[in-house]
This record gives sequence, structure tokens and C-alpha cells, in this order.
Amino acid sequence: MLAYRPSGLKASCLLLSFLLLTAWETGSCQVHYSVPEEAKHGTFVGRIAQDLGLELAELVPRLFRVASKGSGDLLEVNLQNGILFVNSRIDREELCGRSLECSIHLEVIVERPLQVFHVEVEVKDINDNPPVFSVSEQKLSIPESRLLDSRFPLEGASDADVGENAMLTYRLSSNEFFILDIINKKDKGKFPVLVLRKLLDREENPQLQLLLTATDGGTPELTGSVSLLILVLDANDNAPVFDRSVYEIKIYENSANQTLIIWLNASDADEEINKEMIYSFSSLVSPSIRKKFLMNERTGEIRVNDVIDFEDSNTYEIHVDVTDKGYPPMVGHCTVLVEILDENDNSPEVVITSLSLPVREDAQVGTVIALISMSDRDSGANGQVTCSLTPQVPFKLVSTFKNYYSLVLDSALDRESVANYELMVTARDGGSPSLSATASVSVEVADVNDNAPAFAQPEYTVFVKENNPPGCHIFTVSARDADAQENALVSYSLVERRVGERALSSYVSVHAESGKVYALQPLDHEELELLQFQPRQPNPDWRYSASLRAGMHSSVHLEEAGILRAGPGGPDQQWPTVSSATPEPEAGEVSPPVGAGVNSNSWTFKYGPGNPKQSGPGELPDKFIIPGSPAIISIRQEPTNSQIDKSDFITFGKKEETKKKKKKKKGNKTQDKKEKGNSTTDNSDQ
Repeated sequence: MLAYRPSGLKASCLLLSFLLLTAWETGSCQVHYSVPEEAKHGTFVGRIAQDLGLELAELVPRLFRVASKGSGDLLEVNLQNGILFVNSRIDREELCGRSLECSIHLEVIVERPLQVFHVEVEVKDINDNPPVFSVSEQKLSIPESRLLDSRFPLEGASDADVGENAMLTYRLSSNEFFILDIINKKDKGKFPVLVLRKLLDREENPQLQLLLTATDGGTPELTGSVSLLILVLDANDNAPVFDRSVYEIKIYENSANQTLIIWLNASDADEEINKEMIYSFSSLVSPSIRKKFLMNERTGEIRVNDVIDFEDSNTYEIHVDVTDKGYPPMVGHCTVLVEILDENDNSPEVVITSLSLPVREDAQVGTVIALISMSDRDSGANGQVTCSLTPQVPFKLVSTFKNYYSLVLDSALDRESVANYELMVTARDGGSPSLSATASVSVEVADVNDNAPAFAQPEYTVFVKENNPPGCHIFTVSARDADAQENALVSYSLVERRVGERALSSYVSVHAESGKVYALQPLDHEELELLQFQPRQPNPDWRYSASLRAGMHSSVHLEEAGILRAGPGGPDQQWPTVSSATPEPEAGEVSPPVGAGVNSNSWTFKYGPGNPKQSGPGELPDKFIIPGSPAIISIRQEPTNSQIDKSDFITFGKKEETKKKKKKKKGNKTQDKKEKGNSTTDNSDQ
């Protein structure tokens, strides 16, 4: 087995170790290898992983893969040793036709982080195609009267190989009448011509059988041959003659039908009918050329008869015969070489391969979003493509190799501002006028949890009756999160604290998903150690305070709750007041006012021996009253970074009082409560 060595890396690959440090950047160097066509399966091409600076242990975890546009699975990489090898038969002629250069372009992609490298594998031609003639026998009718040095063009052979392997030489079998001459058609190759060196005599030799052999320049050389049957004709002494043996014509592709290509002119030295001529395509002209061009047999005009497309073929070789009407007829020959000039009639093509969609909103600048390739079937400036992107978007295009680009992130994203970008990639060629093509890329921005929940309002006031049923719903809190999906899900919880001798959670709870606040037991102020209130006028409600703190999840912090309730006498309930409290700490005390909201004061009251516990919740009447102002409890939302602790904030407030009322006797107080209670409407739970 032959051993093949890679052609080597370009100098730019010396910085490969630096490129590996920028995980988000595509590889900017190119690796070159070469391999002969028809190499056997498993033939070594190159140590691709090593040449790209990749560790063997990284290939599988980083999803190493090789992609090739239009080349299928000709080459493959062994992920165990990082070697690029021939996977299936490579036929250079099938892959690249008659092109002098033939390469397989590979895209090597590794992820986590994403890197893209470009590898070019040159396919070297081997001499695996012999010269071939289109027919097995060529017939030539030559009058016996033809003069010495008369020339008769022959159809040459073709060779599917390129370079030296396709350079043909010809030789003619030994004979006494003809020698072989070779005509060079500039860069179009060579074609053989028979030259008459001895006059023909039909009576002696009515026909001749010769062999024309073509040999290529490969090692080892290959040959092909064709039989030449020379029919010697009598009579008509002068054949028509063109003023030139080869005509070279240039026309633009897409020329309209009936466009004149050339007007051929031949002459015949004979007289009368022997000099009348008919023009025709030679039998050597293929059906495809006959379809493209039309010959006027009387005038010798050749015109366009079908679509001429540079991208299908850029040259046509037309063999023309002119035959006189003598007997036997004589034939003259010429070749018309038609060169097709390119026009800018093909728009660029854009192919987008998405790699990393959707894009996280916290993605780093330079993150590769997609790979974009451009192509244009035209040639020269008409096929040179430039690429641009929709302006004023946080993305940009980075050229990676020839007509390959990467779409990368150019500035920070914010899903809450823009959740989706519709990008337009425009490819424009260098023709005049230029042609363009566009392709759209929809880039979805994936959410990350970068927004804290927020409540709808900073403060809530709630009214609830005492002696409530256990588990009753008393209030619902609600918070929103600007993020999406699971990042926007909000859960609620209480911040635990002590209310007297018991935990706050023994009185109320909050549903983590709905935000509904429930009273866990009948609320009875005699069971609470600490109350804050200022009796003034009947009011059948009680209020509680809570602070809401929004973080990644909303946290509902219910502050201490104070309860005022009625006794068995209905509106005649004896409510504790400031004047009923004793100065002893164990009996009761009054605190100085604390913040209870606008136009309100508040007091703290503790039960003592002089203020016995009220009756149980089972004796609560349908309506009850609270002397004094409402017990106001507030719900506050503090900023996320606030250092203020509201856990001890308990407010039972009242409207601003101009002066403190004197203490009433018990009998008058009871009667006053009845009157005020009868004039107070009942408030339902909220």
C-alpha cells in the first residue's frame, strides 16, 4: 500500500493554540491534505485532530463531526485516533470533471464550546482513463483527383484525465499515401490531420484501411485507437475550400435565437454544377451542438437556435463540411470554435446552517449563532459575492473562509426588551448590474432568570372579622415576574416570627402557588399577648399588617396581627381601652405612637389582671363593634436590597384625635357601645 503525506498546514495554523482559548470563535486556519483518486478504503489522509490542535479525548464529548457539501461520505475521521481516511471510492473525473483543480472542502465542527475549522483535501489525478474516440470507425471519401498535400481533418480522441495524463499524441499506421499532421488549437488541445503525400488511383486502390492511435502522457501510458476507412472517389477534380481552416468566434451567453454566429464562405475551382456547394454540419458534430446552432445549407450562415448558457458549457467546437454538387461530390472542411462569454445572469445563493438557537439572553459577545455559505455560478467579478446583514441588530457577520461566514453575537441581549430578531442576510455579486439574494434568520432569545418578582402595589390594607372559620380565605397577594416560563413562576411564603408566645404560622398561612392567605384558626384577641389599638368609635373590622419582599421568588411576610372581638352581649361588649389599662407592666401598658399610616396614631396594649380574657369564639354574634378607630395593619413591599426589618412592625391606628376623651363609667360606656354598634354596617371578609 502506498503511503500518502499531507501537504502541510498554512502558517496561520501556528496560532492554533491561541484559537483554542477563545471557545466561542470559529477556527480561522485551513489545513491542506492531498490524496490520489481511486485510493482504497482506509487510505491514510492526515492526522486531522492533531493538526487542528484537538485532544483525542475531546472528540466524542465535544461532538466532533465532519461535514462536506456535495462530497458525501468520501472521507471519514476515526474518533479513536483522530485520523482522516478514505471512506469510499473517490473518482476525480466524477467529482470535478475536466477542472484542473479538484479539492474536497470539509467543515470540521466541535461543540462545547463551538469551533469550526476548514480543511481542504486535494484530489490528485491518476492516469486511469485511456484516450477514447467517439466512433470505432471514421470514413473519409477522397477523390482520386485530389492534389498532393491535400489535408483531411480527423476527429481527435478525448481523455477524461487532466494535466499530463490527458496530453495526447497520435500516430498513423504505416502506409504509402498519407502522413499525419497535428494542429494545435491554442489551449483547446490537438487534433490530427491526414496529409496526402502520394496521388490516389481509384482503379488501383478503391479504398484504404488505416489505424489512428492516440496515446496519453500518463505513467504508465494508456492508448486508444480508431479505424480509418478511406474511400477513393473518381471524377470531380476540385473540392470546395474555406478561406480558413479554423474560425474562432466569441459570443455572449443568453444570445437571442437567430443571432448570427458566423457567415462561412467557401470556394470551388470547378465550373457549373461542380462548383455549387451545400454547407452542413459534419457527421462528427454531436446532437447537443446541432440543437444549439442552426446551419443554413445554402448560405453558410450559422445562427443561435437554443439557449446558450455559459454555466452549462463555455466552448463549442463545430465541424463544418461544404460539399459540391459534382459527381462524385467533393468535400471541404473547417472548424468553428465558439467561445461563450459570461454574463451576470445568476443570482448568488445563500445557505444558512443554524447551530445555536435559541440564544440565551446572557450569551457572551462573539457567540456563534449560525454558519452561512455563499455561492454564485457565474465567473470572474460576476461570481464574486459579498455579504451583509440587516443593520442595527446586535449581530454581525465574520468571514471565516472564502465564501463562508459566521453569524455571531455583537452586543448584549435582553429578552425582556426584544424576544425575537428577524435577520436578513443579503448576498450581492460583483456584476454590473449586480444581482443579489436574501435569506432570513429568525433568532429567538432564550430567557434567563434575571428579573426579580414584583408586587402590584407597595401596601395593602385588609379587613377581617374575628371568630372566623378555621382555614378561611382572608386575602390574596399577587406578584409578577418579567421573565418567561419557569423563570416567571412565583411562589409565596411567610417570614416566620413570634406573635406573643406563638409563631405567626400558627395563625395564618399563604398558599405557595396562588398567594391566597388563610386564617388557620378562629382569631380571638384574648389569645394574643400583644394588641395595638386605640378605641374610639364602633367598627366591626380588624386589620393586620404584612410586608412583601420580592426576590427570585416572592416572599410574603405577615407581621403581627391584633384582634378585637365581641363578647356574649353583642353590641354591649366591654372593650379594653387605654383608660382601662393599669400602670403595672403585668396588668397593661400603653406605648408611645408608632408609624401607623397617614393621620393615625397607635398604642400597644397588654392584657392583665384588670382586663380579663373575653368569651370564646363560639359566642360571637352576627355583628359586633369596636370602639375607637379601625385597627390598621399594612402590607408593605420593601426594595430587594433594603436593610430595614419590619418584622416587629405592628400598627392598630385610628384617625387623628384632637384630644383624649375622659374615662367613662362602665354603665355609660356599655350604652354608648350599643348605640354606636347599631349604627355600624358589617364588613365582609376580603
